[in-house]
Amino acid sequence: MLPISQRIADELQVREAQVAAAVALLDEGSTVPFIARYRKEATGGLDDTQLRNLEERLGYLRELEDRRKTILASIAEQGKLMPELERQIKQADTKTRLEDLYLPYKTKRRTKAQIAREAGLEPLADLLLGDPSKAPEAEAAAFIDTDKGVADAKAALDGARHILVERFGEDAELVGRLRTTMAEKGKVSSKVIEEKRAEGAKFSDYFDFDEPWAKVPSHRALALFRGRAQGVLDLSLDLEVPEGEKHPAERTISAHTGIHDQGRPADKWLSDVVRWTWKLKIGPHIETDLMGSLREKAEDEAIRVFARNLHDLLLAAPAGMRATIGLDPGIRTGVKVAVVDATGKLVETTTIYPHQPRNDWDGSIAAIAALAVRHKAELVAIGNGTASRETDKLVADLFKRHPELKLSKIMVSEAGASVYSASETAALEFPQLDVSLRGAVSIARRLQDPLAELVKIEPKSIGVGQYQHDVAPQKLAKSLDAVVEDCVNAVGVDLNTASIPLLTRVSGLNETIARNIVEYRDANGAFRSRKQLLEVPRLGPKTFEQAAGFLRIQGGETPLDASSVHPEAYPVVQRILKTSGRELGSVIGDARFLRSLSPEAFTDERFGVPTVEDILKELEKPGRDPRPEFKTAEFKEGVNELKDLQPGMVLEGVVTNVTAFGAFVDVGVHQDGLVHISQLANTFVKDPHAVVKAGDIVKVKVQEVDIPRKRIGLTMRLGEPAARPAPQQGPREERRGPPPAKPQGGRPAPKPQPAKKPEPAADGTLADAFARALAARKG
Repeated sequence: MLPISQRIADELQVREAQVAAAVALLDEGSTVPFIARYRKEATGGLDDTQLRNLEERLGYLRELEDRRKTILASIAEQGKLMPELERQIKQADTKTRLEDLYLPYKTKRRTKAQIAREAGLEPLADLLLGDPSKAPEAEAAAFIDTDKGVADAKAALDGARHILVERFGEDAELVGRLRTTMAEKGKVSSKVIEEKRAEGAKFSDYFDFDEPWAKVPSHRALALFRGRAQGVLDLSLDLEVPEGEKHPAERTISAHTGIHDQGRPADKWLSDVVRWTWKLKIGPHIETDLMGSLREKAEDEAIRVFARNLHDLLLAAPAGMRATIGLDPGIRTGVKVAVVDATGKLVETTTIYPHQPRNDWDGSIAAIAALAVRHKAELVAIGNGTASRETDKLVADLFKRHPELKLSKIMVSEAGASVYSASETAALEFPQLDVSLRGAVSIARRLQDPLAELVKIEPKSIGVGQYQHDVAPQKLAKSLDAVVEDCVNAVGVDLNTASIPLLTRVSGLNETIARNIVEYRDANGAFRSRKQLLEVPRLGPKTFEQAAGFLRIQGGETPLDASSVHPEAYPVVQRILKTSGRELGSVIGDARFLRSLSPEAFTDERFGVPTVEDILKELEKPGRDPRPEFKTAEFKEGVNELKDLQPGMVLEGVVTNVTAFGAFVDVGVHQDGLVHISQLANTFVKDPHAVVKAGDIVKVKVQEVDIPRKRIGLTMRLGEPAARPAPQQGPREERRGPPPAKPQGGRPAPKPQPAKKPEPAADGTLADAFARALAARKG
């Protein structure tokens, strides 16, 4: 086996020295953001994505090596470690292969095969396998021994069969070959459990369904597993068996073991052994393995999609330092209102009652107008939950009556706001504030700075995932935490205004040190320099090294503390100033001068060209924010509800979520529309994320509108004709996400044909697309 560093280097297509350097830094306690930003010379410029993949693969391969050592020691202790077996174990490159090789030597409960061996029946098994011309019943008679529990010839043959089934079932080469065959040619099948047919209607596409294991996409796999978990579907995995022919797996077992039916006395008995080996031993084992692998791959893809969406949402354009009014809509309980100033500080709260039962429309408008005047508000952030449509109308009426306020309104996702409101973080921030009003504060702040506010919420509660409730919680949390860490450190954090949750995500810091920083800041006033961090309890030199470059101090003792230049590299800046004979203040922002410098002239043994180049870029635009400029979608005037939409309309909207099957877009009618993957571009699209990301402002055309089911079909292929409007009869669905497809006109849903899979075609109808989108959206 190649060394771990070489294997990872081959997989990442980089040099082994780069991987070895990154591994050494990780083992020393350096974080991925720190290594990616400040150790480019050592790693040859590996970026954060490469480093995350490296870190994950390193963990897997180290676990593999630990398991390899354990297995070798266990078999050696049994005195069964032959040279060929040792070679195979040392060459095993996956955990699955390793466990296949270990299976015969694994400590297990007393099996029927072991009992048969103890009864002296192994010679009978070997005899019939080696010479099928022998008559099984006649040979078995010689092994009858009531003292050993072998009462008759049938019992002797049963014991011999158990021995061969276990032997064949633990043959690593045979199991590996069959696993490969099943992975390449096996089909996943699902059948409805009849008594669950009615209540499991949302899984109707899978009531009689099959698809090659290798081609099942992640969202469909997770839908199948959810259907099984809810007791609606029965899943299986098997090879297709042509009518009248022997099972392909049984043919493979026969060929591998040398069992061939030539009409000899023992051939039928041996054929039964082959069938038992597949049905009772190898088949269930491989099915469990491959279904587990399918779930794991589906989870990994779902987590990848969630992570991409979360990354895009966290790095969405901030509205910036502008006083904002946050509205958390409600009907009976009223609309909660919170005003935050340009720094995000809460300055006033109230509750208005424009809707039933009070219907204080005019009073509510007057209250918001007064708040806007009093606090010089520029923006109104409206949560997109219950009563958001009615509250949006209220604000629109406010604008008509008071144009002099020059306010702008933006609909903001309130996913996770209720989670934040009831959290310990919110209680510490606003101990005297009612829980219901905390949500309005969060809505206002997440418009000002999505990153700073969303870090206070558990990532999986932010609502941009696909089946996030069906994946392994620990694996999801680890991946999402890495995304949050990368985003926070890519933007940087203001040391004098950051909250504890935001500081906790900074490279090298944890909650305890973040809390100590805030307590030090409260006791001693604003930090004047990064060096003061070393006075914070429990923040030592190593933590300072990891964190300092990502912490910013505006208006401090040196302008460099407001930049991403690490304090360890300040001497490089001093060399630049000394060589040029200029002051720091005159150099910062002087793009022409900085671009005229040669990075090679300022390198030394510690800092190479990559670091100097980063320093020069940072001096040109110190503290630059990598996030895009803040823009809002201009929703079409007069299009406020589903009934206002007509096929053919071209609208501007905001991408709210990207999944494996397309993108959901908010066009201002309080119901997201679906742009199926086939409608994202005029060319074939394999990955929707390659075309759009959460937060993008896009132009879409309405294809279909199904008002009863609250479905909107959209396309970004603007040159194509729209479909005719769907019928407007039928029950209303109150859920926000797309509901399941139901049969039209009371007729039973047609049984899916084998040639047609549930994935909608490029020209699929709105019903086709939403039927496939339903389960993932509900996740």
